[in-house]
Amino acid sequence: MKTILEKYADLLVHYCLEIKPGDKLFIKTTVLAEPLLREVFRSAIRAGATVDTDLEFREQNRIFYTEAQSAQLSRVSPLYQLAMETYDAYLHIRAPFNLGESNGSTPEKTKIYQQAHQKASDTYFRRTATRELKRNLCQFPTQASAQKAGLSLEEYEHFVFNACKLYDEDPIESWIKVRKNQQRIVDHLNKSSEIHYRGEGIDLHFSTAGRTWINSDGQTNMPSGEVYTSPVEDSVNGVVRFSLPALYGNEEVEGATLHVKDGFIEKWEASKGIEVLDRVFKVEGTRRFGEAAIGTNYDIDRMTKNILFDEKIGGTVHLAVGQSYLQTGGKNQSAVHWDMITDMRNGGEIFTDGEKIYEDGNFII
Repeated sequence: MKTILEKYADLLVHYCLEIKPGDKLFIKTTVLAEPLLREVFRSAIRAGATVDTDLEFREQNRIFYTEAQSAQLSRVSPLYQLAMETYDAYLHIRAPFNLGESNGSTPEKTKIYQQAHQKASDTYFRRTATRELKRNLCQFPTQASAQKAGLSLEEYEHFVFNACKLYDEDPIESWIKVRKNQQRIVDHLNKSSEIHYRGEGIDLHFSTAGRTWINSDGQTNMPSGEVYTSPVEDSVNGVVRFSLPALYGNEEVEGATLHVKDGFIEKWEASKGIEVLDRVFKVEGTRRFGEAAIGTNYDIDRMTKNILFDEKIGGTVHLAVGQSYLQTGGKNQSAVHWDMITDMRNGGEIFTDGEKIYEDGNFII
């Protein structure tokens, strides 16, 4: 029988990235993920790919942001630039040593780094929008992530593997079923143009006319389980209070409340972390929404303070300020894409063109 990591690797290589003979695969991770990396490498080589890796070591980011000068912050790795421009597949395996490692940075240093990487970032968004660059973001369980989630490492491993359906006999077949079930929802949403989220702390209208809802079925994120789009930029009106803490890097905002008129976030409040909102909303493009989404993965039933999982929680919706997704038809541009989540399982409703399609965290169509 295959081990969990062998099943994980095969899922990533054959389902998520659809590796074909001759594909060039670039993998970014840390040395902590070596057990999974080894199996991914084996599976990809068997599939006929060539594989290059970028392995981070303990405190690499902290040392870099603490010590780097402008010229070093402005340098883009030639391998990373080449991978974004010419490779066929990109896998990022999150496996952190310490989730506070980047705390040595400053807003000024972060800005220099982001500006230097803007060309690579633009290329990434353009090529992943059409799957010219097949990409996937996934998680390898580490002690740091387990502690952040408030779980033991063993409990966190089970949480991650279960969310990825790795305990199923055939995880690939399980994700194909997710794709089929969500496609029914996406087909309905793509026939609609006016969306209304309503519930405790949220009363928000927006248009999706001319936009595309996407079926996030595990190919670009593992795990996944969401449907998402980019609202028409000037159509969003109302108020939303996010019931789950919003994480921006290693900072938390609680009770974030946004007041929106004609797509523009006019006012904001928070019970904790208001200074984070104040800072983020100074960045160009952040006072409009780049994404509206609905989480559908009911195997993810708790917040673990990891957006890869939290935004997929079954029975929640999330909105992102900043950068839109090209594949949805979104036009908002920003260096920021910040997801914020609210629970709909206690009286939440979603209407499309006046028809109720969602109630108490579940679709009713």
